[in-house]
Amino acid sequence: MGFLSRFWAIIVKEALQLRRDRLTFAMMFGVPVMQLVLFGFAINADPKALPTAVLVSEHSTLSRSLVSAIGNTGYFTVVKLASTEQEADELLQRGEVQFVITIPPDFTRKLVRHEKAQLSVAADATDPATTGPAVGAVNQAVSQALARELTGPLSTYRQGTSPVDVVLHRRYNPEGITRYNIVPGLLGIILTMTLVMMTALAVTRERERGTMENLLAMPVRPIEVMAGKIAPYIFIGGMQVAVVLAAARLLFGVPFEGSFAMFAVATLLFITVNLAIGFTFSTIAQNQLQAMQMSFFFLMPSILLSGFAFPFRGMPGWAQAIGEVLPVTHFLRIVRGLMLKAASPGQLSEELAVLALTLIIVSAVAITRYKVTLD
Repeated sequence: MGFLSRFWAIIVKEALQLRRDRLTFAMMFGVPVMQLVLFGFAINADPKALPTAVLVSEHSTLSRSLVSAIGNTGYFTVVKLASTEQEADELLQRGEVQFVITIPPDFTRKLVRHEKAQLSVAADATDPATTGPAVGAVNQAVSQALARELTGPLSTYRQGTSPVDVVLHRRYNPEGITRYNIVPGLLGIILTMTLVMMTALAVTRERERGTMENLLAMPVRPIEVMAGKIAPYIFIGGMQVAVVLAAARLLFGVPFEGSFAMFAVATLLFITVNLAIGFTFSTIAQNQLQAMQMSFFFLMPSILLSGFAFPFRGMPGWAQAIGEVLPVTHFLRIVRGLMLKAASPGQLSEELAVLALTLIIVSAVAITRYKVTLD
């Protein structure tokens, strides 16, 4: 009986302690639920309705039928009608569209003359997993459209090979090398994982070690404490970036086509955002365990919903909306745009603006929360 009573007393004690630690209790159920929702509903390895621009240099029944057939595959959604090749290239480089389909001005004339006609498909191949299934659907769509439209003198084509050559241009990653997409993405994930976690322990460590009183006694303002806490980690983040870039170039052969100065500015901004997020977590958590749990809860959607592990455009709208809130989503677009596309500052201005706005909001929340801890 003595053993059972002591055993029961320990169980009651742990249950009461768990009930007091509501954040840990919530994480125990929140993390499995989040995993089920994300893997069950948000992750899709076969993206559909990919944004597509169309450059039609001749307006004929056949060209309209081809565009309609390509749209009916479900993989393409025409969102832009480009008027020039330069405009189409700009849309592709900015990432506004995944594909550009070009029908040349002599398309129908060549078919009438029984010559080979060409239909050009330019794909943003920075993420081969996104473009692969869609590219395979183009040939089938063209064959279906021609089967309906090749009538009269053109009906002789039905017995032979297809009179249309679909010319595919894989832009920015012609060979479809997966590491060209993964390695730049790893930079954002590594910085998020390490920097958020390190600064998430900043204030909670002071509290658990009993040195918080000394910090509060100093004549410093919350913003000064925050700046002082995160400043050393900026150097650490810079060292991590140098290691990843060196490995990307020397070990994996990933190209770097854009401006390095632009890359340095964007990376510094992203590092600071992550450190500010971690500091915010440290002002909310009551101990280091809670700070670690909050960091993990933030890291999981950063990996799954940012476009790092799975195609971003393959996710449903609500998952993309969550992904747009995550800083790493915008940083991945910047890094891949600079390393693979040689994107200009103007093409990346929206992503930089989102990171800057995130830094302002997170810093304001962190400073406000730190004031609460002073009471």
